[in-house]
Amino acid sequence: MLSSLSASRLFVSVIVAAATVSLPLVSFAQEWATKLFSVTSHNFGTVARGSKTEFRFTFRNIYKEDLHVVSVRTSCGCTSPVITKRDLKTHETGDVVATFNTRTFLGQHGATLTVTIDKPYYAEVQLRVAGNIRGDVTFDPPFMDLGNVDLGKGSERTVRVTHVGSTPWEIKDVRSANANFEVQLSKPTHTASQSAYDLTLKLKADAPAGYVKGQLILVTNDPRAGQIPMDVEGRIVADVTVSPQLLALGIVQPGRSVTKNIVVRANRPFRVTGVTCSDGCFTCPGKETAATVQILPVTFQAGDTIGKIERQLKVLTDLGEGAVPSVTVQAIVEAVPVQQAAASGP
Repeated sequence: MLSSLSASRLFVSVIVAAATVSLPLVSFAQEWATKLFSVTSHNFGTVARGSKTEFRFTFRNIYKEDLHVVSVRTSCGCTSPVITKRDLKTHETGDVVATFNTRTFLGQHGATLTVTIDKPYYAEVQLRVAGNIRGDVTFDPPFMDLGNVDLGKGSERTVRVTHVGSTPWEIKDVRSANANFEVQLSKPTHTASQSAYDLTLKLKADAPAGYVKGQLILVTNDPRAGQIPMDVEGRIVADVTVSPQLLALGIVQPGRSVTKNIVVRANRPFRVTGVTCSDGCFTCPGKETAATVQILPVTFQAGDTIGKIERQLKVLTDLGEGAVPSVTVQAIVEAVPVQQAAASGP
């Protein structure tokens, strides 16, 4: 029999061995979940009081198992997080939208957003945000809201930028990475207590259809905050829209087929004359009756090739060549494992 000392040493050895095994498992549990996110931290920089300031942490289910996000909590009231989609199948994406509360907080702030996942396994992912909210700079309205813009017509919006302080405050330049933006800045109005500008953004008429989301960077003469961002949002609506533009058909067994709908809308009645793709594995009937909304069933016939199938689907209408945006269709061909017989023969 073991002596009490030997037994104690054996007990300690078992505990140490168990700890050595469990640590990598915990590390793995966090690692697989962290890989879902393209980025896990964001610095808003210096922003104006009351401005609309948000960042989207995009996550994508890169695994075969379904994903479920339970919740997200914040360590600081300076940031409010929202989950756009909680249940994700393979290749689907969602966002954790972090909104900086610039109306109720001032100064330097940061927050940790803890995202809790319970499927396929339990894990927590921590996202971090930080920024400096300037109380002496305001935007009216709080961001550049373009709204819905008809394709080919362009748009124009103006925001009043105000700085409170006795020292003359100047905007030296306004920059943007979007080539479809043209910016005009009025001459400043200086008083003993404030400086003000009218900043006008023009969206070019030849800007492509789709969502517009970007920033204008105000370059100032203030050494404490040389650059201040202003968010720009809007949507350029084409005469014809198709939804969804990414059609995910999921997992299909070889030799089987699956059908899902796409919806095409236009400002006037139209007919669908055909649908084409590169190899004919996707089919869709035409619509002879003219209507402003056409619901098209897209059928995928799986062959023997195993793996991910992705094709561009082109919808032809009597509205003219290229009127309908192309649709990306995805499917995964996956064979079901053959089950072994419960009992073998003699």
